[in-house]
Amino acid sequence: MPLTDLAGLAPGRLLGLDVGTKTIGLALSDTRRVIASPMETIRRGKRFADDAARLAEIVRGQGVVGLVVGLPLGLDGRDTPRTQSVRAFVRNLAAVLELPIAFWDERLSTAAVERAMIVADVTRARRAEAIDRAAAAYILQGALDRLAAAAQA
Repeated sequence: MPLTDLAGLAPGRLLGLDVGTKTIGLALSDTRRVIASPMETIRRGKRFADDAARLAEIVRGQGVVGLVVGLPLGLDGRDTPRTQSVRAFVRNLAAVLELPIAFWDERLSTAAVERAMIVADVTRARRAEAIDRAAAAYILQGALDRLAAAAQA
């Protein structure tokens, strides 16, 4: 779904996801969809059903009305094996959650977040613990900013 389709949703929060092979970083918007805040990092289970159940619990508990998922395109803008894996995860998730889901180009988001953490003198151990949810917030904030700009145009 195009990102702009999320603008017409009923009031509620958007959930940002940074889907990795071992973890899923999560970020949550405020109800006005202005600010994205890092939420938590889910350690991926051996089965997709475990990941989907945890995400469904968060969606219900937080009043989430749509998802923004980081799409790890290659630097040249093309799909990579990782991109295909995230698309497959989202296809499976869409069948379970029945929520609108938009992709957001996440190229270099983790690198940008890590650079900011290094500048802020965050220890390596703390960076490793927080990087996924911080990257999810970076992804979600980019999408929120784009939605706000489109609404003003």
